[in-house]
Amino acid sequence: MKYMMTYDLMESTRNTYQWLGASARAYASYPMMSWAANPAMDWLKAWGEVTERTFARMVVKPDWNLPPISDDKGKDHTIVIERVLERPFGDLIHFATPGRKASKRRVLVVAPMSGHYATLLRKTVISLLPDADVYITDWHNARDIPVSAGKFDVEDYTLYLVDFMRELGPDTHVIAVCQPVPLALAATAYLAAEDPKAQPRSLTLIGGPVDPEANHTEVTDFGRSVTMGQLEQTMIQRVGFKYAGVGRTVYPGLLQLASFISMNMETHSDAFRDQIIKSAKGEASEHDKHNVFYDEYLAVMDMTAEFYLSTVERIFKNREIAQNSFTVNGKAVDLGKITTVAVKIVEGEKDDISAPGQCLAALPLLTGLPDSKKAAHLEPGAGHYGIFAGRSWRQNIRPLVLDFIDANSGDTKKPANKNAAA
Repeated sequence: MKYMMTYDLMESTRNTYQWLGASARAYASYPMMSWAANPAMDWLKAWGEVTERTFARMVVKPDWNLPPISDDKGKDHTIVIERVLERPFGDLIHFATPGRKASKRRVLVVAPMSGHYATLLRKTVISLLPDADVYITDWHNARDIPVSAGKFDVEDYTLYLVDFMRELGPDTHVIAVCQPVPLALAATAYLAAEDPKAQPRSLTLIGGPVDPEANHTEVTDFGRSVTMGQLEQTMIQRVGFKYAGVGRTVYPGLLQLASFISMNMETHSDAFRDQIIKSAKGEASEHDKHNVFYDEYLAVMDMTAEFYLSTVERIFKNREIAQNSFTVNGKAVDLGKITTVAVKIVEGEKDDISAPGQCLAALPLLTGLPDSKKAAHLEPGAGHYGIFAGRSWRQNIRPLVLDFIDANSGDTKKPANKNAAA
């Protein structure tokens, strides 16, 4: 009961700030406030607008808002989201383009479950759609999942990926981004032993913590400095009475967001100060750079407590993937069993989340895979976000990934690579 009250207190605080922002904006917008020039009212209205939007977006799942794509004849095709597999903790969704000629590249994007929705990879999806048939893992907010649905930890996550890969078949190319990199690797190894014909043709692993000890960051230092008991006592709460998942133990999205912001407090403070100034001057707009970024960044979801705790303990502390000692349902997952799936590593030189070397550690573990099927790329000057959604991804990494997919597609005819430097 204590933790449910704490969860509700956090939500009440968020709701209060949203209300304060709305009230300030409404008060400063009264016609009588315009009878005389009063800069204070302009500043109050600007503060209210930014504050209301900031706290409102924290509990809303962003829309995909995917623009239509053009075919070879210049005809636009709208994107239709289809749910291929529906599961309690996450779905496999397909970005279908009715009327467009089917692409020979079938890509499964494995989105992270690390506090943000899969829509964090919207730009990644948009960049891939002209050149591939794209699927993605759409993880659900744990606060909305009833306790009766059971647990969900790293083993369950891995088995979800196994099922998704089986559903799509062996002509699939998997792109895993950040947190799910080690689990995508484990899922492939699990298939290699249990159902070899269902393995994907290639794995592209982008900025993930295969071996967190390979190169320390603030994230890995935090994981090493706290005990599991401390994490459970300070980070885990029970979902409050407002949501369907009432009573479920979670790592709350609002608590995660506080951690995200604290890592770069000065940068975020400056960004919101500047946005208030722009709003007061009438220079802000609905879809300006600030709003586009923070509409996604501030939209957070709860993780199940067992997933968060097992990730810290098994991936970061015990380094089970790095030491090739990971198990699923009591079965050892041997990465050396991967013998046919081509693997490409992508890292950013200035990545402060999964520093260079953490993801590259996967290649030595693939003892059964010939060197001809291993590849790696270190993007100069790129940070974490840039290697999957920024300029570095669009201009440099995406074309390399598509070429890697083509080289391992089993099809000698290479598909057209549209907008290679878009």
